[in-house]
Amino acid sequence: MDLDLAQVRAFVVAAEESHFGRAAGRLGISQQGLSKRVARLESVLGVRLLERDARGVGLTGAGLRFLEPARRLLVQGERAVAAAGCAARPLRIDVWGHLYAPMRTVAQAVDAAPGLQVEPGPGRDLPSVAAAVLRGESDAGFGRVHRLPSGGNGLTHRLVRLEPVDVLVSTDHPLAGRDVLRPDELRGGVLRCPAAVDRLDFLARFAARFGISRRVGSANLGLEHFVEQVRADPACFSLVPADGPLPGLPGVRTVPLSDPTPLYAWSLLWRTGPEAEPHPGLDGLLRAFASAAARSRWLEYDPARDWLPDADRAALGR
Repeated sequence: MDLDLAQVRAFVVAAEESHFGRAAGRLGISQQGLSKRVARLESVLGVRLLERDARGVGLTGAGLRFLEPARRLLVQGERAVAAAGCAARPLRIDVWGHLYAPMRTVAQAVDAAPGLQVEPGPGRDLPSVAAAVLRGESDAGFGRVHRLPSGGNGLTHRLVRLEPVDVLVSTDHPLAGRDVLRPDELRGGVLRCPAAVDRLDFLARFAARFGISRRVGSANLGLEHFVEQVRADPACFSLVPADGPLPGLPGVRTVPLSDPTPLYAWSLLWRTGPEAEPHPGLDGLLRAFASAAARSRWLEYDPARDWLPDADRAALGR
């Protein structure tokens, strides 16, 4: 039996996304094209792999058994292509933490490294990116690493940037007129989170450290929607990168935080261990980030002036 790897990849991505529309977008094909690939694979195998209903896509028993071997098949196919001496593919790096605009930092490092070919992709969160790296589907990840899944077996990470954050408020917020704020002055406000509160480690630790008891989560529908929610509620606030791009919406402003200044930690994540086969460009990517950090002072930290969550401070010490 001959398997078409494009069909296998369509099945794997549909299974991971549990949604044909998202899977099609991730692969850069139409939803109809994705559906046809999966149907052809099911026809070749003679079994149903996916169940579709109004709630999305789920695995059948056969699909669940087929998923992990299918992932390994895709990884081995890429290794076979590389072994044949074909042109090297770009280094795949998945990023997460999208409302904090991680691609700005990746672009600054890569732009200063001529010849480094990188193919960035969107990751859902730390666990999903870590899983993709462990499976060999991605070569590296970029985002905030606060706790590695499964104790970090087979993975390692390096802190590459500490980024100051500002407070984002409506112009009707009682503190909106200030030039600078201390984090503890936000104690009486409501911290708005761009996702479920328990999924956002940095904001949860910030709130615990500075005594902010009132927190509200929301659906992650993009930066503009999130900023609009902050604008509409003068009692709430959130945190955003100090030099991050914001949509040009009236009625909001950012105020620097000081005494101490909270820092958001960005890290590179990659696979390690005896079975790991790192992409040839990984060393170049690490050097590019190290160079950018030295040039732009990305790793400056003064415990008398700045605040980092414990996990990030430990990573900086390593």
